[in-house]
Order: sequence, then structure tokens, then C-alpha cells
Amino acid sequence: MADDVRRLSDELARDPGSRVFVPLGEALRRQGQLDLALKVTLRGLERHPHFADGHDLLARISVDRSDLEKAFDEWDMVLRLVPGHLGALKGMGFVCFQQGRLAQAEEYLSAAAAQGDGDEQVASALEHVRDARREVAELPRDPSRLPAGTTHDPRFLFADVLSEAEQTALLLDRDGLVMAGAYVAWDGRDVGQEVGAELSGVTDAARRATRHLSLGEWTSIVFETEVAVVAMTPSTNDGLLVLATSRATPLGLVRRLLDRCAERARRWQGGRI
Repeated sequence: MADDVRRLSDELARDPGSRVFVPLGEALRRQGQLDLALKVTLRGLERHPHFADGHDLLARISVDRSDLEKAFDEWDMVLRLVPGHLGALKGMGFVCFQQGRLAQAEEYLSAAAAQGDGDEQVASALEHVRDARREVAELPRDPSRLPAGTTHDPRFLFADVLSEAEQTALLLDRDGLVMAGAYVAWDGRDVGQEVGAELSGVTDAARRATRHLSLGEWTSIVFETEVAVVAMTPSTNDGLLVLATSRATPLGLVRRLLDRCAERARRWQGGRI
């Protein structure tokens, strides 16, 4: 691989206008040299702005850099340049699935599968997405569509605050018991009780840590994981409000959603709902 990088680098140096920037960028990407791969690819696209393979490479580099929105935009460009491009359809399906946009993920993967090349990876991904859609569809999300008499069910306290299927919120008491809301896993299961048990004591631990560091009272914590963004804020009587969204959710929106859920929780606990 190192020899390939040297050879391709020399070739690109001899002819900066060459399209060899694509295999060079791919070799660098595979080596994990993402910053250099990005630099090489962007320079190449400056000379070849309509080269689909270059945009496809930039999309894959963006995925490796956890920039799914950029990846989606680049694959969208690939489809404009080469309608039906298999790699772009697969990539956009992957991004949509990661963002919780299951209907769109199914649409792109179905288009990829329809090309009839027998790609087992596409078939498996499509089946997985369809299974996830069926399971998520069984969980009511919108209070206006719930059966009569269930609109005041505490499980749906935050349903009209959260606008996307991949957003979920949970209100815990000081012992980690679920008071309201739900924590819905990707497969549609409510794992709120399990999450609450794991998070019991978080409020006290956060308070001790901030006081020890002379930071004052804690107001919120945001964690970015490989698959989600999780935000927490203290609630009434030493409780805890937990919000989880997809990794693609902007942090500013995460904080706004957390504030809205916190206000809803305060009103509910104060008997104003």
C-alpha cells in the first residue's frame, strides 16, 4: 500500500491534472490518512468538478470523518452526474439509515437492489431497514393518533415536542425509576427501565463533581457516542431528564429539544398538564 501511495503521488506530481488523484485518495483513505486524502481529493475536484468518481471518493472520506451530511450531498452530486450510480445509492441509503430516516433509506436501497446485480450486501441492508421500519411503525409516536383515552399517558409526555422518530426522551426520579416518557431503541423497543437503572445516581455524581471542581451547579451534559447524541439535565426533586437523538442532529437543536422537554416535564410535575 505504501508503494502504491508513493507511485501514485509521483504520477500526480508529474501531471497535476491527472485523474489519478482518485486512486491516490482512496489509498490514503484506506491507510487512515483522512486529512491528506481529503486534501488530495478536493484539489483533484477543483480540476475535475464533474468527475463522479471524485465526488464518490469525497463522500466515502466524509463518512470516515463522521460528516454524514457532507457524504449525502456528495453522493447526491454523483447521482446527478451518473443517474443510477450503484455506489451513490448504497451510500445514501446507509446515511439515511444512520440518521433514522428509514423510509428514505428503503427508497435508495430499493433502487440499488433493482439494478439486479445480486449484491448480497444491498439485499441484507434492505431487509434490515424494512424490518426496522415495521418495528418502529408499531410504536405510537403522535398523541393525535393514539387511541382515545391515552393522550395523557405519561409515556407520551414528550411525543409532540420531539419531531423525529429517532428522538426520544425519558424522565427519571432520583432512584432511576421512569416517571414519564420512553427511551426507544433503534428496533422500537422501550428500554426506559433498563436505562433508568443504569443512570440512577447520575444527578448526585454530577453535582459532586461540579462542586469539587468549583464549577457551580450543573445544568446539562451532552455526550456524543458512535451512534447517538445523549443529553441530560437535572429535573425536579433530584430527578433526571434524558434526551437521545441521532448522531446527525446538530448540537444546537439537541439543546433546544432538551430545554423544551425540560419545560414540559416541569409543567407536568407541577400539575399544569
